[in-house]
Amino acid sequence: MTSALILIDLMPRILALPVAPHSGEEVLQRCRRLAEAFRADGRPVVLVRVERPNVAEQPPGSDFADGLAGPGDVVVVKRAISAFHDTDLHEQLGKLGVDTLVLAGLLTTMGVESTARTATDYNYKVEFVADAMSGFTADEHAFAVDKVFPRFGTVRDTAAYT
Repeated sequence: MTSALILIDLMPRILALPVAPHSGEEVLQRCRRLAEAFRADGRPVVLVRVERPNVAEQPPGSDFADGLAGPGDVVVVKRAISAFHDTDLHEQLGKLGVDTLVLAGLLTTMGVESTARTATDYNYKVEFVADAMSGFTADEHAFAVDKVFPRFGTVRDTAAYT
Protein backbone atom coordinates (compact mmCIF):
# COMPACT_ATOMS: atom_id res chain seq x y z
CA MET A 1 0.00 0.00 0.00
CA THR A 2 1.31 3.43 -0.96
CA SER A 3 -0.12 6.56 0.58
CA ALA A 4 0.22 10.08 -0.76
CA LEU A 5 -0.25 13.33 1.09
CA ILE A 6 -2.63 15.65 -0.77
CA LEU A 7 -2.41 19.28 0.37
CA ILE A 8 -5.28 21.43 -0.86
CA ASP A 9 -5.20 25.17 -1.64
CA LEU A 10 -2.40 26.30 0.66
CA MET A 11 -2.06 29.63 -1.10
CA PRO A 12 -1.53 32.98 0.62
CA ARG A 13 -4.89 34.40 -0.53
CA ILE A 14 -6.75 31.39 0.90
CA LEU A 15 -4.60 31.04 4.02
CA ALA A 16 -5.48 34.68 4.82
CA LEU A 17 -9.22 33.95 4.98
CA PRO A 18 -10.87 33.95 8.41
CA VAL A 19 -11.09 30.21 9.11
CA ALA A 20 -11.82 28.10 12.19
CA PRO A 21 -11.11 26.24 14.38
CA HIS A 22 -7.47 26.45 13.25
CA SER A 23 -5.94 29.56 11.71
CA GLY A 24 -4.53 29.44 8.23
CA GLU A 25 -1.04 29.73 9.69
CA GLU A 26 -1.64 26.79 12.06
CA VAL A 27 -2.91 24.68 9.16
CA LEU A 28 0.09 25.66 7.04
CA GLN A 29 2.59 24.78 9.79
CA ARG A 30 1.00 21.36 10.32
CA CYS A 31 0.90 20.71 6.58
CA ARG A 32 4.58 21.58 6.29
CA ARG A 33 5.36 19.05 9.05
CA LEU A 34 3.23 16.42 7.29
CA ALA A 35 5.00 17.07 3.99
CA GLU A 36 8.42 16.75 5.64
CA ALA A 37 7.40 13.43 7.21
CA PHE A 38 6.05 12.04 3.94
CA ARG A 39 9.13 13.13 1.98
CA ALA A 40 11.45 11.63 4.62
CA ASP A 41 9.54 8.34 4.23
CA GLY A 42 9.81 8.48 0.44
CA ARG A 43 6.05 8.86 0.07
CA PRO A 44 4.55 11.26 -2.50
CA VAL A 45 3.42 14.76 -1.66
CA VAL A 46 0.83 16.33 -3.96
CA LEU A 47 0.29 20.08 -3.85
CA VAL A 48 -3.02 21.30 -5.25
CA ARG A 49 -3.85 24.92 -5.97
CA VAL A 50 -6.82 26.54 -7.59
CA GLU A 51 -6.87 28.98 -10.49
CA ARG A 52 -9.86 31.07 -11.42
CA PRO A 53 -10.98 30.12 -14.92
CA ASN A 54 -11.40 32.65 -17.72
CA VAL A 55 -9.33 35.44 -16.21
CA ALA A 56 -6.26 36.99 -17.79
CA GLU A 57 -4.33 37.08 -14.53
CA GLN A 58 -4.72 35.23 -11.23
CA PRO A 59 -5.23 37.32 -8.08
CA PRO A 60 -2.22 38.09 -5.88
CA GLY A 61 -1.41 35.24 -3.50
CA SER A 62 -2.35 32.48 -5.95
CA ASP A 63 0.94 30.58 -5.72
CA PHE A 64 1.77 28.05 -3.01
CA ALA A 65 2.74 29.37 0.39
CA ASP A 66 6.47 29.98 0.85
CA GLY A 67 8.42 26.93 1.92
CA LEU A 68 5.67 24.45 1.10
CA ALA A 69 6.87 22.90 -2.17
CA GLY A 70 9.71 20.41 -2.16
CA PRO A 71 11.73 18.65 -4.83
CA GLY A 72 9.80 15.88 -6.53
CA ASP A 73 6.38 17.03 -5.32
CA VAL A 74 3.50 16.53 -7.71
CA VAL A 75 1.72 19.79 -8.57
CA VAL A 76 -1.91 19.88 -9.64
CA VAL A 77 -3.73 23.02 -10.77
CA LYS A 78 -7.50 22.80 -10.52
CA ARG A 79 -10.23 25.09 -11.75
CA ALA A 80 -13.05 23.50 -9.77
CA ILE A 81 -13.59 22.49 -6.15
CA SER A 82 -12.36 18.87 -6.42
CA ALA A 83 -8.68 18.26 -7.16
CA PHE A 84 -9.76 15.46 -9.49
CA HIS A 85 -12.14 17.43 -11.73
CA ASP A 86 -10.57 18.06 -15.14
CA THR A 87 -7.00 17.44 -13.87
CA ASP A 88 -4.53 14.59 -14.25
CA LEU A 89 -4.44 13.83 -10.50
CA HIS A 90 -5.84 10.29 -10.86
CA GLU A 91 -3.34 9.45 -13.60
CA GLN A 92 -0.41 10.86 -11.61
CA LEU A 93 -1.42 8.86 -8.53
CA GLY A 94 -1.75 5.73 -10.66
CA LYS A 95 1.81 6.14 -11.97
CA LEU A 96 3.03 6.34 -8.38
CA GLY A 97 1.08 3.25 -7.28
CA VAL A 98 -0.94 5.21 -4.73
CA ASP A 99 -4.00 3.61 -3.20
CA THR A 100 -4.45 5.75 -0.06
CA LEU A 101 -4.87 9.52 0.11
CA VAL A 102 -4.08 11.52 3.23
CA LEU A 103 -5.95 14.81 2.89
CA ALA A 104 -5.25 18.17 4.52
CA GLY A 105 -5.54 21.84 3.65
CA LEU A 106 -8.27 24.40 3.06
CA LEU A 107 -11.17 24.47 3.24
CA THR A 108 -12.59 21.49 5.14
CA THR A 109 -16.03 21.45 3.49
CA MET A 110 -14.88 22.72 0.11
CA GLY A 111 -11.67 21.51 -1.52
CA VAL A 112 -10.89 18.80 1.05
CA GLU A 113 -14.36 17.26 1.19
CA SER A 114 -14.98 17.51 -2.55
CA THR A 115 -11.64 15.84 -3.30
CA ALA A 116 -12.40 13.10 -0.76
CA ARG A 117 -15.79 12.34 -2.28
CA THR A 118 -14.27 11.98 -5.75
CA ALA A 119 -11.38 9.91 -4.36
CA THR A 120 -13.83 7.35 -3.03
CA ASP A 121 -15.45 7.18 -6.48
CA TYR A 122 -12.00 6.11 -7.74
CA ASN A 123 -11.74 3.52 -4.92
CA TYR A 124 -8.95 5.24 -3.02
CA LYS A 125 -8.75 4.72 0.72
CA VAL A 126 -9.04 8.13 2.36
CA GLU A 127 -7.56 9.52 5.55
CA PHE A 128 -8.22 13.00 6.92
CA VAL A 129 -5.82 15.04 9.07
CA ALA A 130 -8.39 16.93 11.13
CA ASP A 131 -6.05 19.45 12.76
CA ALA A 132 -4.33 20.23 9.44
CA MET A 133 -7.47 21.65 7.85
CA SER A 134 -10.00 24.30 8.74
CA GLY A 135 -13.37 25.58 7.58
CA PHE A 136 -15.27 28.81 7.25
CA THR A 137 -16.61 28.15 10.77
CA ALA A 138 -15.62 25.83 13.61
CA ASP A 139 -19.10 24.27 13.55
CA GLU A 140 -18.97 23.30 9.87
CA HIS A 141 -15.45 21.93 10.31
CA ALA A 142 -16.54 19.87 13.33
CA PHE A 143 -19.60 18.53 11.53
CA ALA A 144 -17.49 17.36 8.58
CA VAL A 145 -14.77 15.84 10.78
CA ASP A 146 -17.15 14.18 13.26
CA LYS A 147 -20.10 13.18 11.07
CA VAL A 148 -19.17 13.17 7.36
CA PHE A 149 -15.53 12.13 7.09
CA PRO A 150 -15.81 8.91 9.14
CA ARG A 151 -18.23 7.66 6.46
CA PHE A 152 -15.51 8.06 3.83
CA GLY A 153 -12.38 7.06 5.72
CA THR A 154 -10.26 7.46 8.82
CA VAL A 155 -9.87 10.70 10.75
CA ARG A 156 -6.55 11.35 12.50
CA ASP A 157 -4.40 14.26 13.70
CA THR A 158 -0.98 15.43 12.56
CA ALA A 159 0.72 13.55 15.41
CA ALA A 160 -0.31 10.23 13.82
CA TYR A 161 1.95 10.99 10.83
CA THR A 162 4.86 12.94 12.29
